[in-house]
Amino acid sequence: MLRLLRFWRLGANDLRLIWYALRHPERPIWLLPVAAVLAIYALDPANLALPVLGVIDDLLLLPLLLHIVVRFLPAPIRYDFDRKSFAGYRN
Repeated sequence: MLRLLRFWRLGANDLRLIWYALRHPERPIWLLPVAAVLAIYALDPANLALPVLGVIDDLLLLPLLLHIVVRFLPAPIRYDFDRKSFAGYRN
């Protein structure tokens, strides 16, 4: 259970990074369509039809896909996000 919590914490950070990258002026062209597909995939009504598969999907597959998208982001965007996210902790 602790691993699942860590996995979701990583997914939340990845989600914040994707949100930051969507507003970044140097975002890649592919990011907006991929983010839209992930949002549709997360809100898929098939989760209601197959609840067991929907839980597995939401708890495991979605954070994994978010992490894969983050890995493909350009390094300057990830660096800017890290620098800005830790700037609040230094003060």
